Amino acid sequence: MKAIIIEDEKRAQIYLENTLLDVAPMVEVVEICDDLPSGVVAIKKHLPDLVFLDIEMPKFSGLDIVKFFNLEEINFKIIFTTAYNQYAIEGYQVMALDYLLKPINPEKLKIAIDRACKMQKIDFEKISQLQNTVNNTTKIAFPDGNQVVLIDPNEIVYLKADNSYTQINLASGKKMITSRFLKNFEESLQYNSDFFRCHKSYIINTQYLESFSKSNGGTAILQQQIEIPVSIDKVEELLSKFVKVNR
Repeated sequence: MKAIIIEDEKRAQIYLENTLLDVAPMVEVVEICDDLPSGVVAIKKHLPDLVFLDIEMPKFSGLDIVKFFNLEEINFKIIFTTAYNQYAIEGYQVMALDYLLKPINPEKLKIAIDRACKMQKIDFEKISQLQNTVNNTTKIAFPDGNQVVLIDPNEIVYLKADNSYTQINLASGKKMITSRFLKNFEESLQYNSDFFRCHKSYIINTQYLESFSKSNGGTAILQQQIEIPVSIDKVEELLSKFVKVNR
C-alpha cells in the first residue's frame, strides 16, 4: 500500500516512518509533507491508499482537508494523528474515524492500519462534524481584574492589538480589553481553523467574513460591515481557505 505522511514536526515524521517500517512493511511511504497544501498536491500526484494526517498544524488544520477535494476524488483512507487530550479523543471515537494519539504506540498503529484497510470509504461529512466538535471543545480563558473570564471562541468576531493589550470584539457587540499580546491569542487559537491572523494587528474569525475587497491593498468585510485590513502577503492565504467557483 502507498502512504503519505502529512506532519509539520520533523521528529514526528521520522518516528512514524520508522515505526511503519517495523510494524507494517507492506506500507510504502511515497512522500512526507510539512503542511496540508503540499500534502494535497502529493495526494493528487501519488493517489495513495493511506494518508497519515496530523490535525494540529500551522495555517491549516488536518481537518481542513475536506475543503480541498470533491467527493469523487476520495480514493484514500485517513488515519489522523493528534496530541489532543482525552476529552477530544472521545469525540473521534463517536465519529468512528481512525486516529492515533501522540506519542504513537506501534501496536495501535498496526491496529489502525488494519482497521483503515477494512473501511469502505472516508466519510467527509463526519470529518466536517468532527472539525466543529474540535473547534468547540475549548473556551478561551483570560484574566480580567480579579477574575478569569471564559469566552466561547465562536462568539469572537475579531481581535485587535492595542500596544501590550488586546481588544476582543464579540458577536453581541461587547468589547473586552485584556493585558495580553495578540500573539498570545494567536498561539491559543492556532488549532481552531476559523481564526486567521490577517494583519499584524488583527485576528479575524472567518465564520463572520462576508466579503473581501481588493481596494486599499485588501480589506476583509465582516458582519455588520466591519472592515479589517488584510496584509498583502496574507491575501492569497486567506482566500485559499474558501472554495472558489471556477469560471
